[in-house]
Amino acid sequence: MLLRGSITTPLQSSPRHTNLKQRNVTVSSQPNLSYPLSISDETLSSRGFILRRTTENLNLEALNKVFVAVGFPRRDPEKIRIALENTDALVWVEERKTQNAVAFARATGDGVFNAIIWDVVVDPSFQGIGLGKAVVERLIEDLVGRGILNIALYSEPRVIGFYRPLGFVADPDGIRGMVYSRKPKRK
Repeated sequence: MLLRGSITTPLQSSPRHTNLKQRNVTVSSQPNLSYPLSISDETLSSRGFILRRTTENLNLEALNKVFVAVGFPRRDPEKIRIALENTDALVWVEERKTQNAVAFARATGDGVFNAIIWDVVVDPSFQGIGLGKAVVERLIEDLVGRGILNIALYSEPRVIGFYRPLGFVADPDGIRGMVYSRKPKRK
């Protein structure tokens, strides 16, 4: 199925993620975090935001605009759709008035031991009001609730301080991350 613009129904689960749809819809009433949520679902709602945990109603073009607004390169919407199909958990905040995503984060992993958080973005017009914290806290809550305790993320150096209060540390126990990078050979 080729989608253009927005996803209007939940993504089909791939064989690798046969229960993805069910897991993303389930919301724990008991937070699994060692600290309370910084902003409640009710407060978000009273401020005109809707918290989402599935891709239903996620407009990929609008999400792409947020990616670009925070400095990510523009992405092919079909590739975004495929990335979302291979996502284990996601949280996004929709502005009720425009029905567009204004904050977003997702995680991939093995479903048991490890997860990596990707694409944490907040529309610049909505930064500084707690939406980034809201999506990351809930994503962590979801992962920890499944017993996944090894959670990593990539961060720009300028925003590392944002993640520290959420429990992230740089180089725990002297562990250094590595990234595969192979430059094309020159002819």
